[in-house]
Parts: sequence; C-alpha cells; structure tokens
Amino acid sequence: MKSLTEKELRGSFVNCSKGEAARLPVPRDLESQPWADLDFLGWRDLSAPDRSYLVAEIDGVPTGIALRYPTARRSLLHRSICGLCLTVHAGSGVSLMTARKRGKEGREGSSAGLYMCTDLACSLYVRGLKQPEGGGGRFEETLTMDEQIERLRTNLAKFVASL
Repeated sequence: MKSLTEKELRGSFVNCSKGEAARLPVPRDLESQPWADLDFLGWRDLSAPDRSYLVAEIDGVPTGIALRYPTARRSLLHRSICGLCLTVHAGSGVSLMTARKRGKEGREGSSAGLYMCTDLACSLYVRGLKQPEGGGGRFEETLTMDEQIERLRTNLAKFVASL
C-alpha cells in the first residue's frame, strides 16, 4: 500500500459524511506505519471504544470505511477466525465489524458486516510479522504468502463492494 497523508485518509471515506470524516481521529504516526507491509491501514478510535476505521486501495483508489463493533469481552476459551486473513484468535481477538452502507441505504440504516481481527492487523498476521495473543494462530496452508495476501485483498474488496 502506498503511504497516505491525513488529508488523503479523510477524503477517502465512502460511508460517512464529509463532516464526520473531518472529525474522526486519524493515526498520528502515519510516517512510521509499515506501508510496504500493509494491504490496508486500520485503526481503532481510542475515544469511542466501539469504533474503528479502515482505508484500503480498491482499484488503485484509497477507500475508507467507518466500522462499529461490540465491546463485550469474550472468554479466552472462545476462538474465532478472521474473515479477511483467516487468523484464529482467542477471546475478543475477532469482532463482528459492521459498516453503514453508502448512500440512501446507509441513511435508512442498512449495514454490512464481517468478522475481522479486532486490532485490524491482518496484513501483519498474513506476513508472519505479528502473532495473535492468547493461543491463537494461523493454519498451515499450501498457498504461498503471495496467494494468501491476494486472498486477503480479495476478501476485503468483496466486503467494501457490499457497502
């Protein structure tokens, strides 16, 4: 993923108003993000524990989506799998992320959802640069890393297209 500025991030959101995009918090450490290892930039809103944001390049265009997820904690005995990167997490490591749809449907309350890594670090999990906490992990696969990365990008593009 190419590096993005704060202005580019704010201008990329497709499922919220320009005013909402102008007010949402953006990461302050954009210069230090591992852009070469990211398929999307995801971050949580520290002031609103049920919100997070994701910006990906879809067909070469930065596309941002505002997400919501439940903040309830799950037992460490509970395991879930991310629908983007297929990483298994214990406890609350995977959450159902929902995004308001674009346009009239979104204004009428329609949304789409996908189970994702709560920390939105899917790109790092696929590349083996981060390991899930609490006994989670990745399945041994016959796909190459490049094929797994392409699958993650395809899964993300399908989710964004559903909005």
